[in-house]
Amino acid sequence: MDRRQFLHSAAAATAAGALAAPSLVHAAGTVKVAVMLPQSGPAGLFGPSTKACAELAAETINARGGLLGQKIELLFGDAGLAPAEASQTALKLWKGAGAAACIGMHDSAVRGALVGLFKAQIPYFYTPVYEGGECAKGIYVNGETPQQQLQPVIPWIAAERKPRKWYLIGNDYIWGRNTNAAARGYIERTGAQVVGDEYLPFTVDNFDASLARIRDSGADAVLVSLVGGAAVGFNKAFASFGVADKALRLGTLIEENTLAGIGAANAKNLYASAGYFANLTTPAALAFAEAYARRFGPQAPTLSGLAESTYEGFLMLEAIAKKAGSLAVARMDAASEGASYQGPRGAVTMRARHVEQDVCVADVGEKGFRIVKTFARVGSGQTCKA
Repeated sequence: MDRRQFLHSAAAATAAGALAAPSLVHAAGTVKVAVMLPQSGPAGLFGPSTKACAELAAETINARGGLLGQKIELLFGDAGLAPAEASQTALKLWKGAGAAACIGMHDSAVRGALVGLFKAQIPYFYTPVYEGGECAKGIYVNGETPQQQLQPVIPWIAAERKPRKWYLIGNDYIWGRNTNAAARGYIERTGAQVVGDEYLPFTVDNFDASLARIRDSGADAVLVSLVGGAAVGFNKAFASFGVADKALRLGTLIEENTLAGIGAANAKNLYASAGYFANLTTPAALAFAEAYARRFGPQAPTLSGLAESTYEGFLMLEAIAKKAGSLAVARMDAASEGASYQGPRGAVTMRARHVEQDVCVADVGEKGFRIVKTFARVGSGQTCKA
């Protein structure tokens, strides 16, 4: 995702370093984990469920003995701010409050700032859908890449729906552009043609000109690489413009909150691909959803793929730390290759500091997403060295 998006005391810095030291990670007490999530800004609607998933993950790991024998204490920071401000927040959690690891569910601009801040001094787990290509030391990625969400899915749609002309529309930043660039190759290999490729600012609220271009292009499929409010506004306008009967839509960042904004009535011929949907019916996914509902009750924030990715980040932190016997980045980098766990998404294995995971395709019915196809153990397409 990419958009607009140091110190307290030497004693606090020393304490943070001590938590990461191999000789002390089994000491009694707590280990502090910073969770950087959007609490403000356009992605702020993802914040409450992301926070809930982080809390549930910490409670789950603590109930089975903690992280390397220490109870996890969560420190929350706002990643919905501009990158420089989010970086200052993360610095305070790290150097000031003593965070020994960081879990991040936020955009790529903030990720870049935090990679530059941490410089592989603490492990950093990045969990949402993203554009690929992040190979800095000390960062471990659970999020879906375009290769996972599109490489198997576009040929499947080609076989099922036989679109001949695709129109690509995204927000004007690295995730939208890289997603569409990857999609072009997959589309052309099916024998179909890309007839349009455009990028819009996050502030856009009128899509009439874009929809007229889509209609006039003769497109019978549209790849939607828009985020949050832009995705909601575009898809609602798409339905009212009268093109939903003529062209299918595929989105790689249309999750449960976004779909709620779009409305099922505006989602005819809409598909989404992701590693997790809240209505997954595998035993592990059902158990997770039941635990979430039990913990947070009837007023629980809407469970979504983006929020659940945070839970997965904690599971990978636990798996790699256990294998490494430490939170020291050098040892965790070495241990990351082949680290695995069983989570709500199924079996997840880290390769090249990204993950192999199942990828689902869903369409939309009256009750929301309906999973219509699952691709097992899809690789990330990344080649980072461990």
